[in-house]
Amino acid sequence: MRSRFAAFRDGDAAWLLASWHPSTRPADLELDEDVRWRGLQIVDTVDGAETDENSVVEFRATYLVDGELGVLHERSRFVREGGRWFYVDGDILD
Repeated sequence: MRSRFAAFRDGDAAWLLASWHPSTRPADLELDEDVRWRGLQIVDTVDGAETDENSVVEFRATYLVDGELGVLHERSRFVREGGRWFYVDGDILD
């Protein structure tokens, strides 16, 4: 999760696509250059240890856009394949 946040913060769409599970990955990804990602708070995790194949991460990510502070609150699902974690999808909360 932290590496995905860093990729959004740094505008690294290629890394985000590579870390997205092929079953749900979009064909391309255009990141909004006006959004400045500021902070990440992990709220909760379910599973995700070395022996787990699935994980859920609830997080809040803060951002600035046009001088306004916003918060993305999501519960994300991940799957491990070939020793790597892939983002599958998530539910926006609040």
